[in-house]
Amino acid sequence: MSEMQDTETRLVAGLWQVVATHGWAGLSMRRVATASGVAPAEIRRRCPTPHHLLLLHGRLVDQAVLEGILPGAAPDDNTPRDRVFDVMMRRVDALQPHRAGILRFLDDLKGDPLLALALLAALPGSMAWMLEAAGLGAGGLAGLARAKGLTAVWLATLRAWAGDESADLGATMAALDRALDRAEQVARALRLEPGETAAD
Repeated sequence: MSEMQDTETRLVAGLWQVVATHGWAGLSMRRVATASGVAPAEIRRRCPTPHHLLLLHGRLVDQAVLEGILPGAAPDDNTPRDRVFDVMMRRVDALQPHRAGILRFLDDLKGDPLLALALLAALPGSMAWMLEAAGLGAGGLAGLARAKGLTAVWLATLRAWAGDESADLGATMAALDRALDRAEQVARALRLEPGETAAD
């Protein structure tokens, strides 16, 4: 891990440690500096506001899912739906180390609709990368529809994960499966037809 990656990882860990202990309203950069071991001046350079810390976390989650995908690699032999399922569960896995902080944040977010809307607006961009990770095209109007559909799938999965305390995350996987069913059967927003890959 490079020095930059290490710093970013520590910042995100510090963010969720502070939120788990003090809540979103109790978040301060001084507390993040203490929890992460990153100097305040460095935090200011990288993440000047708490919102930037949240965006950093989102980017690191995306990168955790995308790691291991080689340039030009063809999708595996699984169905597009199976690949999307796998990608979304890898996204859930990336949240697990910070579960306590994220759960408290999600609870606090209910009282901050403006922040909730801002974060929601950033989700389709992440979902476009998840589609790419699954070997599905994310460009054009069809890609936009897929990304919006996958955003709804992710939100349903996240709600299930928040209440799922099982070791195997069975309830989360079941909710993801149901959400994919709805996306296919009702909106067809993902358009998971064979052959529609990013390489096409």
